[in-house]
Amino acid sequence: MKRTLALALALTALAAGLIVAGLAMQRDIRYRELVAAGNSALESDRPFEAIEAFSGAIALKERSMIAHLRRGEAYRRRGESEAALRDLRAAARIDPSAVRPAELLGDLSCDLGRLPQAVDAYRKCAAIDDADARVQYKLGLALFRAGDAAGAVEPLRRAAALAPRVSESHYLLGLCLKHTRDADGAIAAFEQAIAGSPALLAAREELAGVYAEKGRLDDAAAQLEAIAALEPDRPERQAALALALARAGRQDQAVGLLGQAAQRFPDHAVVFSALGRVWFEAAARTRDRVGLRKAIEALEPVTRGATASGDDLARYGQALVLSEDLVRGEAALRAAADRLPVSPDTLIWLADAAERMRHYAIVRMALERWAAISPESDPNLPAVYERVGDLAHRLGDTAAAVSAWRIAAGPSGSPALLARLAGAELAIGDIDAARKTIGRGLALDPRHPALLGLRARAQ
Repeated sequence: MKRTLALALALTALAAGLIVAGLAMQRDIRYRELVAAGNSALESDRPFEAIEAFSGAIALKERSMIAHLRRGEAYRRRGESEAALRDLRAAARIDPSAVRPAELLGDLSCDLGRLPQAVDAYRKCAAIDDADARVQYKLGLALFRAGDAAGAVEPLRRAAALAPRVSESHYLLGLCLKHTRDADGAIAAFEQAIAGSPALLAAREELAGVYAEKGRLDDAAAQLEAIAALEPDRPERQAALALALARAGRQDQAVGLLGQAAQRFPDHAVVFSALGRVWFEAAARTRDRVGLRKAIEALEPVTRGATASGDDLARYGQALVLSEDLVRGEAALRAAADRLPVSPDTLIWLADAAERMRHYAIVRMALERWAAISPESDPNLPAVYERVGDLAHRLGDTAAAVSAWRIAAGPSGSPALLARLAGAELAIGDIDAARKTIGRGLALDPRHPALLGLRARAQ
């Protein structure tokens, strides 16, 4: 009897085990079917169906890394970023050694502009597999976009070493080295990028810029010439090449190139703007009237209307002033000064033209604006402030003259300037300041007549 009961129990347990195993097998088969259906839906760009399939798979296997990962990809494709982040984070928790979830977290964080989180995600990828060139590149790109060009250099060097034929890694490395002021390193990286992809125009443009900064003007022109050859139907490429040729001292070539471009692109202002600039920069140094006239002829059409650039207006106005057409020249320079951002040259040219026209208020305004936008290290700053003070004094604004002359005098003002400053300080009643200024001046020139007279007045 006992044997019969034991046998019955064993058979029951076996049957139950077979049922459980069968159910588990069915669940596993169903799970695989759902994952396959989800993958097929994603490949066919049907993310909603993919989400449903992967959700079913997760219901059957809650700790399925692949189902969470693929559902996160589907959510990302539908633009549901927060849901995608939740799934990708879950996939990364389930399998911390998997590269793909961390990489996609980085990609999605970049999409959302969350660059610090992207950097963290890519660093985790690189820690798992530091021989993946793609991940190293993405880490460098995220660091660069986050403003850490110096930090991006090392992963980009590694990416370039792991995949030397991928020009984008060399190009981005060049950008980072340029930002860190390693011009020679940037040149080498850009050259490597171009060697791998001769049509990579962005690398050629950057290389031309660094060459120009290093004074290698012919090399810069060669790069711009290659760009112009690759894009012959873009007039701005011809203009950039012509300006580079002019900077390299090859003005005749520049003018010839722009003449041909003007015939091909008669309605493009960029060509005539460049032609006017080439003629102006050559003629302004020598006051060559023929060159100035040609600059005026080229610039006049592009300076009409409200869309004219400030630089074109400024060169046009200065060419007129140098040609002794003061009225029209000052008007053009005033219009140029109203275009933002304004260049320091424009304000100096306007001040000079307005002074010749005896428009002293305009002179003072232009010089004050120049001083406001110039760096404190500019060696011309004291002379400009001295001139501002002179104009303020001429206009009867003695207090403003004192303020400007004090800046101009700095720690090493001349006796003549210190005499003017002391006289103005006496005029506004600042006797103590005037006595100190007089003492500074007499220490430089004990016999300066104006300072001696002011000392008597101050006593």
